[in-house]
Amino acid sequence: MALCLAFYLLMLKLSFTSAQQLNTLNKACIDGSSYLLQIGVYQDSCPEAEAIIYSWVERALSEDHRLAASLLRLHFHDCFVNASGLQVFQGCGASVLLDDTPSFIGEKTAAPNLNSLRGFEVIDGIKSDLESICPETVSCADILATVARDSVTLVCDVSHFHSPPEECELAVIWSGPGWEVQMGRRDSLTASITAANKNIPGPNSSVATLVTKFQNVDFTLNDMVALSGAHTMGKARCSTFSSRPNVNSNSNSPDINVDFLQSLQQLCSESNSNTTLAHLDLVTPSTFDNQYYVNLISGEGLFSSDQILVTGDDQTREIVESYANNPAIFFEEFKKSMLKMGNLGPLTGEDGETAKTVGLSINFSSSTTPTCNGSVVWAIRFGSFL
Repeated sequence: MALCLAFYLLMLKLSFTSAQQLNTLNKACIDGSSYLLQIGVYQDSCPEAEAIIYSWVERALSEDHRLAASLLRLHFHDCFVNASGLQVFQGCGASVLLDDTPSFIGEKTAAPNLNSLRGFEVIDGIKSDLESICPETVSCADILATVARDSVTLVCDVSHFHSPPEECELAVIWSGPGWEVQMGRRDSLTASITAANKNIPGPNSSVATLVTKFQNVDFTLNDMVALSGAHTMGKARCSTFSSRPNVNSNSNSPDINVDFLQSLQQLCSESNSNTTLAHLDLVTPSTFDNQYYVNLISGEGLFSSDQILVTGDDQTREIVESYANNPAIFFEEFKKSMLKMGNLGPLTGEDGETAKTVGLSINFSSSTTPTCNGSVVWAIRFGSFL
């Protein structure tokens, strides 16, 4: 701990002479150990890394703009398995990408992830390209963090779409906030379906449940409400908000938007409601903006866990109102919270690995295809492709 304190005091002193260095380094000390995430980690070892990732996200979003929300969500669901009281799991270690193996059950089949997470093929494509240029250098965990940033920055930027959504055409050029991604994470060798089921907030969570799960990772109410703003883009199945149309739909409360609830009820009453999708943000579904918060004030939050931010707690409602009134404040708070989330228990130093695949370290022949889910590793070990 003395070493950690000394390093912290040094960083504090340097902050007065170099603000840029303070923004570049992020040091955390836990029980005498330390880890360091840093901007520009791959500047020498793989200088093309961020450009390659950006290009893949750009292409993916041009083909399916819904992937912006999906790729952002992968990073959130990866990092949030870290929370379990004072016990630390792998955090931002790309464990969400791991397939089941004979030794453990991965997180893909956890309730918050099953038939829900998308975009794995984009991550694998990025990893494959990076391995061909910089073998065993860029971790899948760092790829997830960078992809999340680029998805927010690129979404609905008209210059990146051949046929942009209508609201993008109206905005001419629109994109979400950008930030420098701190890197240096290594990849987890295992996963925890139990932690994923327990720690990732669900769409029907109460305010108390949300607060507890965010407090478990030392997040504030502002962090919680800001990160919820990611629901300004993307879609969800009826099964994830099925309880929403039935809650006080006949109430005369000013917080209840009966017309909105009835529209959801009608949408989900169709025979194929199990696959029916609804926009999380009906007004600007393909842009990253503060409309989500405006919708909440109007009673148009899709998930119960969204709407409860206005109806269930005065403090969270105040934060929602501030973001609804000032998009610049929301963007700034969102960036800070994303950086904070990216530092949830990352594996660094000798922990985990940075290899051609997450799962097991192995020397691949030129005929193998590196991925981030461990499938190739187990295919080779057991003699048949999965």
